[in-house]
Amino acid sequence: MAQGAALSETDPAAAAQGYKADATKVDVKKYPKYAAGQTCANCALYQGKAGAASGPCALFPGKDVTAKGWCQAYAKKA
Repeated sequence: MAQGAALSETDPAAAAQGYKADATKVDVKKYPKYAAGQTCANCALYQGKAGAASGPCALFPGKDVTAKGWCQAYAKKA
């Protein structure tokens, strides 16, 4: 599988979802749904391999998100 371009926090789609490449930098006042420990790596939308630094996300086609990132579409992986 080809690796996508890294998703930038300033990308319009990323900004609309409140994406942060580092989940520890999420503004909890702006995004009260965020809880410590939530990252792209343990989100149901994340399609990267376990242990990878980044990978594809169903929400951002053609782009790779960081495994330690977060956005407001976070849904805990089953």
